[in-house]
Amino acid sequence: MSAEPMGATDREVGRTRWPRTGSSKRLARIDAAVGLSFAAPAVIGVLVLGLVPFGYVIWYSLHDWSPLIGEFNWIGLDNFTRLIADDTVWSSFLTTFKYAALLMVLNITLAMGLAVLLNQKLRGTTTFRAFFFSPVIVSAVAWVLVWNYLVAANGGINGALATIGIQGPNWLRDPTWALVTVVVIQVFKGVGMNMILFLASLQNVPAELKEAARIDGASPARVFRSVTLPLISPTILLVVMITTIGAMDVFVPIQILTQGGPGRSTTVISYLLYRTAFEQQDFGYASAIGVVLFVVVLVLAALQWNSRKRWVHDEV
Repeated sequence: MSAEPMGATDREVGRTRWPRTGSSKRLARIDAAVGLSFAAPAVIGVLVLGLVPFGYVIWYSLHDWSPLIGEFNWIGLDNFTRLIADDTVWSSFLTTFKYAALLMVLNITLAMGLAVLLNQKLRGTTTFRAFFFSPVIVSAVAWVLVWNYLVAANGGINGALATIGIQGPNWLRDPTWALVTVVVIQVFKGVGMNMILFLASLQNVPAELKEAARIDGASPARVFRSVTLPLISPTILLVVMITTIGAMDVFVPIQILTQGGPGRSTTVISYLLYRTAFEQQDFGYASAIGVVLFVVVLVLAALQWNSRKRWVHDEV
């Protein structure tokens, strides 16, 4: 038997056989086709359910469209000129901004506090997590209907206050309390989702960094402010953006609880859009309001996203 030359096996094992150019291109085309097949449902959904309807809204906003009398006339930018001079629209935007600001402050503060509490190694935290998250999966209509009874003038909350000698206000019919009441109801509805997001982010903060800060003499509050908050700032940005966008198109609680009243104290812009379209049958003007609302939300989202470089960790 002839001995195999020393190192021949090693050379064979170490030899790499690269695919030919034609095979590489074919594999790249297959990979691209597979990727597109996975992305296609989402892309088609965005086009069919998002961009195409929005294109129609822009088209309708340039017309005087009243289905009841069968009119569909081109008027150009007249709806937008009318909108600029409409005090009702701007007061509705102001109410919407108040609602969004109050909701964001209360929701994020409460969600962060609950997340910090439930991040501790205490008994029963799993039960409390489920308790605070359960409203998120409850139907929005069912949730608001239950609260409609609780905050009625003779409802459960005022009944409980009466037992300790306090006469509660008519929560939904008092201009001072109506908007605050709607905000509180929505805070309890959505705080569980933000709590879970914050909790997941807190659990990813390296323990050794917090321990190093404690060894250097930092108090628990200083550790949270200087170590924890910067590291969870990407999650804070996410929560701020989704909370703001959700608040700008609130409709269900306004429709069920207050119908925009008392007066116009809870008439947010999305509810004004609904009334303009389906009660006044002025679809062209309602479409113009919708276009402006979209632009406002887009600008707010862009401002929040661009601000990340100043306060979000690891953003440059």
